[in-house]
Amino acid sequence: MLGPGDTSNFPFRVSALAARGEKPALLFPGGRVVTYRDLAERVDRLARLWRGRRGLVMVEADLSEHAVVGYLAALEAGHAVAMQTPCGAETDCAVFRPEYRYRRFDGRWRIERLEGDPVMPHPDLAVLLSTSGSTGQGKSVRLSAGNICSNAQAIAEYLGLTAADRACLILPLHYSYGLSVLNAHLSVGASVYLPGGSILDESFLDGLAGSVSTNFSGVPYSFELLEKVGFRERAFASLRFMTVAGGRLASETIRLYNEHLTARDASLFVMYGQTEATARVAYMPPEHLRGREDRIGIAVPGGSLAIEDEEGRLISGVDQPGELVYRGPNVMMGYAQSREDLARGADLRELRTGDLAVRDADGFFRIIGRTRRMSKIAGLRIGHDSLEAALERHGIAAAVTGDDAEIHAHYVGECGSEAVRRLLVAASGLTLLQVKASRVAALPRLPSGKIDYQALRDRAGRADAVAESKDVQGLFEQLFFPARVRPGDSFLSLGGDSLRFVQLSLGLEKILGEAPEKWERMSVRDLAAMDRSVSKRPQVGIDLVIRALAILLVVVHHETLWPIPGGAAAMVILVGFGFARFQSGSLISGSLKQLLRPLVHILVPYYLIVAAYALAWGEVPWASVFLVGNFGLADPERHSMVPYLYWFIEAYCQMLLVFAALFALPFARRSAAARPFETGMVFLAAGLAARLVLPQFWDIGNRQIFTLPWIFYLAAVGWCAAVAETPRQRLALMVAGASIFLYFGIYKGVWVGTKIKYLLQIAVLAGLLFLPRIRLPQWGTQLILPVSAAGFHIYILHRFVPELLLLPAQPLLPPAAYSLLAIAGGILLGLAAWAAQRQLYAWLSRTRNRLRPMEWSNATRRWTIFTSGRPLLAVGPQKENQVQRQ
Repeated sequence: MLGPGDTSNFPFRVSALAARGEKPALLFPGGRVVTYRDLAERVDRLARLWRGRRGLVMVEADLSEHAVVGYLAALEAGHAVAMQTPCGAETDCAVFRPEYRYRRFDGRWRIERLEGDPVMPHPDLAVLLSTSGSTGQGKSVRLSAGNICSNAQAIAEYLGLTAADRACLILPLHYSYGLSVLNAHLSVGASVYLPGGSILDESFLDGLAGSVSTNFSGVPYSFELLEKVGFRERAFASLRFMTVAGGRLASETIRLYNEHLTARDASLFVMYGQTEATARVAYMPPEHLRGREDRIGIAVPGGSLAIEDEEGRLISGVDQPGELVYRGPNVMMGYAQSREDLARGADLRELRTGDLAVRDADGFFRIIGRTRRMSKIAGLRIGHDSLEAALERHGIAAAVTGDDAEIHAHYVGECGSEAVRRLLVAASGLTLLQVKASRVAALPRLPSGKIDYQALRDRAGRADAVAESKDVQGLFEQLFFPARVRPGDSFLSLGGDSLRFVQLSLGLEKILGEAPEKWERMSVRDLAAMDRSVSKRPQVGIDLVIRALAILLVVVHHETLWPIPGGAAAMVILVGFGFARFQSGSLISGSLKQLLRPLVHILVPYYLIVAAYALAWGEVPWASVFLVGNFGLADPERHSMVPYLYWFIEAYCQMLLVFAALFALPFARRSAAARPFETGMVFLAAGLAARLVLPQFWDIGNRQIFTLPWIFYLAAVGWCAAVAETPRQRLALMVAGASIFLYFGIYKGVWVGTKIKYLLQIAVLAGLLFLPRIRLPQWGTQLILPVSAAGFHIYILHRFVPELLLLPAQPLLPPAAYSLLAIAGGILLGLAAWAAQRQLYAWLSRTRNRLRPMEWSNATRRWTIFTSGRPLLAVGPQKENQVQRQ
């Protein structure tokens, strides 16, 4: 094995990577492969930009090929590399003062050259990893090249890794477990499959099977998600083992998966590790796992485990508790809390884990508790004493209890429980969903005068806990009803569409004060944990403003026939914008089911209207039933289709089907995944050709303006606007779009309304490209967002007001007053329908939550009968759309 500073045979050097030639190194959904030779070339190119005085490179380590290349390039260039989460990078930049930062910015991965620091990292230092976030004092772990290599070799040895293996990697690279999976496989010339999404993505299992992965590594939550998607119902012929670490997996689940894998000639490795030991400390040999599901096993190759008392004396007896101590070449150099710490050499030769353990008669170790009052929740170490001190600094006397699921503060005083919970969140890094607070008259004491924590734990078990905040959770449940929404879900993972996006934006504005940027990618849990903004002028997405103004233009144009027909065109652009923003994941993954799911919310009210016309006419408007009325095949006067007003819904459905058909082609999916903007420009060129050519061969008069060939290019413009990431791409699209709109508006336009329509689209495109969010006064937000959220309801219902509800009053009103009432009434009717739908979904959601023990979840399409919280009967595929949070 390598010594701490010996990198001559480092298995990740460019020369070592290149020597493996055309063997696959990284694989991605859709079949794209990065060979070892490709990887070596990319690493070498990036490393050349970082040559020079040894320093620190900070890589924002999302699970992508860019982060992998950045990590390897920093090592190749002779620097230490800090693998950081995006949320923690700003703080760590200030603390460790890196020379370079490699991160995604403005849609692209960029190198930032920073001021750095005169303190040079120690020659042995290779990697800096954040610990789990110990409460009270954040620390990072200093790992040497020897630590990294020895641990990678040990893991490869006990897993039996060879160059023929392939890992399915879902764990983030800033997490020591995830990084160890990458290191171990690259060290033996194996390959790594990066699915790039959640386990709960509908395409995950298909991708896993198609990747021919031989192994899968996860934390306990990963196995919970695998159960939800029906992992054990599928056959994976290439899978030869699975590993679990990062927390305690229930013995029952271990037994279940061990039996499942054993029956298929595969193995389950239960492992134990800490970042301070680079990744792995112990593993349970699979052949001994049966009946020992609660063990962590034996030390990894090259290391040793011992149990010692508080004075450091060895405990050799069977089942005698003591602190678990690990010794081996993968024990960290030490902690770092400042740039100066990076210059230190190795401080440690052993790792006192802080865990209480016993050794059984067969020599296998078992964790039985912790030496200090501490919880480990979602990978975060939470010291109870530190939380008590944090509350004390705010004048709150409290005693904190907890386990590896939640923290509970028992406090004395008049402070509100909600305020105490938020202080706990700030001090711990947890969310509101994981902390509780209860007011007590006095803290119970033992005869010694110490706090009686056991009495508090007993009391917490009996008393009603403080209710968790359900505002954000309830909002999601209402808008995604009947789908089951869980804290780990996000808007995108639930299959959200543009209609729900607007409604959720409105709801989040009310709950949080201001919807955070890119909230659609955040989990419900994270949104619920955010503090309410005090901003008096919140930012609103420009697409929401455009949507509201567009629907208002449609209503006014339909009533007054003023020459302002630009609203529908803007809405078509927003359709393409929404496809790219919210459904590109489904398109690229080929998940047709998830792609078409939003149609339910469009077609149910549409078909209710079609049914109403059929009853009133006594005839079925078949063209509308089949969504082809906009193609000039029927006429409302002959009752063969509903009024022309509903052409937009037909065109929307047709556009969705066209996108689905395009992305059914594998090369289209690969192209859109690798080059989304260029693919969108191809769509635009094809749509523009259809707009210019097809009307020459298919003349249906003025009805052609409602047809898909006439408008599809507008949706393509919206798609390109959503995926244009660089200033160059935005400028190119702006020039192309403005040229197209000027051509159709000025050169081809024969009516003033045509000119207005197309000139308005230039402003729409400019807003989407260069003004993504806009600050509005509070009253402006309160006007814009409800109209935007109710846009669909306003569109389908607004003509009922002048043509049905107000018709008896028409002879009694002046034309101007009648038009004003028709416009206002149409908007109010749509708003009322939208509000009624929200109330209905809220009632249904509350009713379903009360209907335990039996519950129906449409998202899973399964009945589950629960007794004492355990499913007794399950019928149907176990699939849910949720986001994985590691």
